[in-house]
Amino acid sequence: MSDRREIAVYLGLDVGKGEHHAVALAPNGKTLYDKALPNSEPRLRAVLAKLARHGRVLVVVDQPASIGALPVAVARDAGCLVAYLPALTMRRIADLYPGEAKTDARDARVIADAARTMPHTLRDLQPDDETIAALQLLLGFDDDLAAEATGASNRIRGLLTAIHPSLERVLGPRIAHPAILDLLAEVRSPTGIRAAGKDAVAELLRRQAPRMAERLAGEIFAALHEQTVTVPGIDAAAVILPGLAASLAGTLQQRAGLEAEIDTLLEAHPLSKVLTPMPGIGVRTAARILAEIGDACAFPSAAHLAAYAGLAPVTRRSGTSIRGESPSRRGNKALKRAFFLAAFAALKDPASRTYHDRKIAQGKRHNQALLCLARRRCDVIYAMLTNGTFYQPNPPRPA
Repeated sequence: MSDRREIAVYLGLDVGKGEHHAVALAPNGKTLYDKALPNSEPRLRAVLAKLARHGRVLVVVDQPASIGALPVAVARDAGCLVAYLPALTMRRIADLYPGEAKTDARDARVIADAARTMPHTLRDLQPDDETIAALQLLLGFDDDLAAEATGASNRIRGLLTAIHPSLERVLGPRIAHPAILDLLAEVRSPTGIRAAGKDAVAELLRRQAPRMAERLAGEIFAALHEQTVTVPGIDAAAVILPGLAASLAGTLQQRAGLEAEIDTLLEAHPLSKVLTPMPGIGVRTAARILAEIGDACAFPSAAHLAAYAGLAPVTRRSGTSIRGESPSRRGNKALKRAFFLAAFAALKDPASRTYHDRKIAQGKRHNQALLCLARRRCDVIYAMLTNGTFYQPNPPRPA
């Protein structure tokens, strides 16, 4: 950190739900504090005030959000410096210390000592504005809803596969469509669909899918005619399917409302105008990038950002016989996924498609070419965020 020479106390916090473990070290390594610390503002302020008698305090946490949010906020309000040691980095550093125990006290000491001896491993925690903090909360809830939606759709498709595989092949790929969910909620099972008749099913589908109602009803009844036997358990499925369909519909509706809230917050952030014009970056992707890296000033270069996101390739060599590069399995998984999905969505852009096709022509597989595209776009995003410049497309070079 820039003013490391002014730091008199390195306070490492292994944060927890009910209490944290705090270890404070002097610049010479002397232990100044080593106790469990309740997760309450009065106790946190008391300890910080006691340590501040020695001089400037640097508070380092292994988790800056969620259960670590209160100590970070109290430390900032008390005038302390605040930094973040990523958990994966902390675990690697812990391997350099004697012993194999995994305790809160040991982890807190590793955090404090890493801040004292290896300041380059720390990441600055700039005071988050209200927009970023709100985006982080909404994105966390959106992730939970996405997991619920995936689980519900998988259960519906699994149930349909068990009782009528042909029907699942028609409905499965469209299972999140409101028309399909309404159909399953009202007619309940393949038996109910057959009993309702093609015209009634088409009329039901027409409410949410007017243009494809007739075609979809035809596909559904063609699939029903492929299976003449009744599989045991179909009556139980008629009880389960409506509930699952209603649950999935409600979750998807919540996500849609949440996306509107995220979009409103995103519009209030000045950097959103920089990100959203770039091909492949939508509301959720832009919000995720801003929530994870902000203005990217914490990274000295685009290469550092790519390594943090897990987009930098890993070279493996053993003498002269084994050589190769493989995708990194480390880094910020949420950020890596955002970059990857943005690269996939950007394939509609001519420049991005041309670059992807050129990598395919070089012998790379589709996912490898997408990672290369994501890595290339990472450089562009870093430049846009740090300079505040807008996206300017380059004319595509032929593959």
